[in-house]
Amino acid sequence: MSLFDNVPGRGPATPQSEQAGLAFPARLTEKYRPHTFADFVGLEKPKKIMQRFAECPKSDAFLFIGSSGIGKTTMALAFCELIRGELHHVPSQTCNVETLENVIRQCHYYPANGKSFHVVIVDEADQMSKPAQLHLLSKLDATAFPPNTIFIFTANASDALADRFLSRCKQIPFQSHGLAEQTAQFLEAVWLREVGATAEKPNFLRIVRDSQNNVRNALNMLETEILVA
Repeated sequence: MSLFDNVPGRGPATPQSEQAGLAFPARLTEKYRPHTFADFVGLEKPKKIMQRFAECPKSDAFLFIGSSGIGKTTMALAFCELIRGELHHVPSQTCNVETLENVIRQCHYYPANGKSFHVVIVDEADQMSKPAQLHLLSKLDATAFPPNTIFIFTANASDALADRFLSRCKQIPFQSHGLAEQTAQFLEAVWLREVGATAEKPNFLRIVRDSQNNVRNALNMLETEILVA
């Protein structure tokens, strides 16, 4: 599987793991985080849309809608890596008018050296404050849109988002149904890489179903199985 092509044996380096030349193991959710669209399990339509957009990017706004743990934020990060964008990551808890204004002010400058676009990722946009949502209405209009900037909002549902906000974004559904077998195969590949073929395998499909097709949760559940293997 292409997901494992560039995965070091003990996980990716971090600033902490580089200290004193030490290498610390990473959690499975980080070690096997997709960095390219080809690495994602399923999600064929979102992958195709973002791949095509990455080939000729422009200032725009997207809303990734789907259940938790399916890969919305991870795909936004993979897109940012692909186009060599300058990342501005805004968690939902800090998505207020002050934070947005500060980020948007930065987007009016040229991206950092060697970067192409500003990429603003707002997680759980359905939880942002009402004033923040209203503040974005004007910023997402063509007349006030910051230059060389791509907004990607993620949300579990769109019920809390105003129609005026939704109309300013390209909505991309992230659907988990139909992914059970592919995710089970992915878990088995992780198991074989981490444990080997000699240990007794757990029921990968049951893990996926118990996690309700939440890939992140399935990896966490698999990690507990690895601890007792």
